Amino acid sequence: MKVGIFSFNTEYTIRADELAVEAENRGFDSVWFPEHTHIPSGRKTPYPAGGALPKEYIHMSDPFISCMAAAQATQTIKVGTGVSLLPQHEPLTMAKTVATLDRLTNGRFLYGIGSGWNADEMENHGAPYEKRWKVLEEHLLAMKELWTKEEASFHGEFVNFDKVWSYPKPLTLPHPPIILGTFGSKWGRQRVADLADGWVPIGLFSENMHADIEDLNSRLIKNGREANSVEVSIFSISAPLTPVEELEEYANSDLVTRVVARCPTEGRDSVLKWMDGYADFVERVS
Repeated sequence: MKVGIFSFNTEYTIRADELAVEAENRGFDSVWFPEHTHIPSGRKTPYPAGGALPKEYIHMSDPFISCMAAAQATQTIKVGTGVSLLPQHEPLTMAKTVATLDRLTNGRFLYGIGSGWNADEMENHGAPYEKRWKVLEEHLLAMKELWTKEEASFHGEFVNFDKVWSYPKPLTLPHPPIILGTFGSKWGRQRVADLADGWVPIGLFSENMHADIEDLNSRLIKNGREANSVEVSIFSISAPLTPVEELEEYANSDLVTRVVARCPTEGRDSVLKWMDGYADFVERVS
């Protein structure tokens, strides 16, 4: 099993490049950075986990630049967006950003995407909240055309362009792994089967994890894809710290590819102490 680290990467936490170096030295397979381009101060959308919005949501850095800094300082660890809010990005520009990042990281970039939950934030980007999944789908399909075609075009409800040249093309063929965050529902699993190479089940699974994975595999097969061809990554980010015990249940599972633990939103010394507490777990399950 692979073990990754999730960091909110604020201006008052350990730097992304320092985090990646220390994580690589300790055997973690990946570091992940989330995205909110901004948080409207007059936000009406409630925080999904309930209660007040944690301050790190307001202070997080750009995840793509953070990934580049992390990759530049390391050799093997993968870097990922966990997740980027694709409906809030223009696909012609984002396709170039992702392809460039994939090339400069030597194929170590994991493109985690999601639709987002903050309607006020999306409104400021001109993205219709009620149609955010349709927007995500069109943006991603248009980007796949840009990544894989010499002359790409796309015509949809939200994305519309005639033949264009778009470079660079990704180093990873046909494109970097698409890791889709969705709820663990039937429609969520269908979107993974239709669009993605990896799945981050938000809210984890239903009461029966095996049934959920079996359902995903049946949907993959119906789409002409192989069963178990999608990596399943469990992100444990709801609590300020992720205890090792919370991830133990997945350690011997053949259904989960990766567990990703949330590190403290604190300075270097606190984070390194927390990482050292994972040493035995990482060595045992990797």
